[in-house]
Amino acid sequence: MNDSQRRKGLRIERARASAQFKGGRFQNPSGAGPGMNGSTLPVIGEYFFGRGRRTPPGPLPLARPHETWARRSATGLRVTWLGHSTVLIEIDGRRVLTDPVFGERASPVAFAGPMRFHPVPAALEELPPLDAVLLSHDHFDHLCAPTIEALARTRVPIVTALGVGAHLEALGVDPARITELDWHEGAEVGGVRFTATPSQHFSGRGPTSGNKTLWASWVIEAERRKVFFSGDTGLFPELADIGRRHGPFDLVMLEVGAYHPAWGAIHLGPENALIAHQMLGGGTLLPVHWGTFNLALHDWDEPAETLLSLAAERGARVVTPQIGAAFEPEHVDAPTPWWRAVAGAR
Repeated sequence: MNDSQRRKGLRIERARASAQFKGGRFQNPSGAGPGMNGSTLPVIGEYFFGRGRRTPPGPLPLARPHETWARRSATGLRVTWLGHSTVLIEIDGRRVLTDPVFGERASPVAFAGPMRFHPVPAALEELPPLDAVLLSHDHFDHLCAPTIEALARTRVPIVTALGVGAHLEALGVDPARITELDWHEGAEVGGVRFTATPSQHFSGRGPTSGNKTLWASWVIEAERRKVFFSGDTGLFPELADIGRRHGPFDLVMLEVGAYHPAWGAIHLGPENALIAHQMLGGGTLLPVHWGTFNLALHDWDEPAETLLSLAAERGARVVTPQIGAAFEPEHVDAPTPWWRAVAGAR
């Protein structure tokens, strides 16, 4: 038995030992899956005949974070949203990059699939030195093959959920640099403590690979600061338990886009994101998973507009930095509706 076969065997053993693994696949405790709520006919009709503004009518404004990155954070927590779910987190002197997607498409192929609305504000090689990369799950808009192949040529360690390491190895990542975690497991990597916490979603990168790998939300903790990253998830009761066990958080990053009422079990959307935010204990909310790819049927800016409107009613503290703007949550007093400057935006 060679090393690759041995790692595959150990990965299978760990999966089978997981409480989330049943009948040969990972499952949500609630039984929720990617199927639609109710009839599919209205959704199909909306897809083909809807008149929404699903892509921006003009170029999106981008900030250049490079000069800010060159300076030390004053508060011990600085964050740069690079688009979709890609966030550079500078936490107590360490740097963590979440769900890095630097490719042109969220797709298994280079010639088709959802294209970016905007360039990445900084190329991968322009990032400051990273201490760790975090991958929440294996979907194409979170695990980008060209990006992982580029990261494989560096020495940065990668933290992810059970089973995802097989994809990383296939893309050239040194197995010694991969840490795979089950829910409620933790590990210190690159001077940062990562804890895999439950989420309600699904996985797969092909027609036969559904739920063969685990999905997770994440607690990221350094010496003084602590943040929460949702990955992809629907609304589910265990979010309150995460808040009780691991909170309070200095920043809560929640997915708000690429949602639909028919997908309510597996994606949050803005209204459920605010409920999740409250369940997690509140704090500063950074909405992610919007504004970069056309992955749903809503207007491209609807997640942000709806979130701001509801947050004002409910007194939630929300930050909406321009894509590429490096900011310290403690220094932001109010959200910035930068998307309204795009020609034709509401």
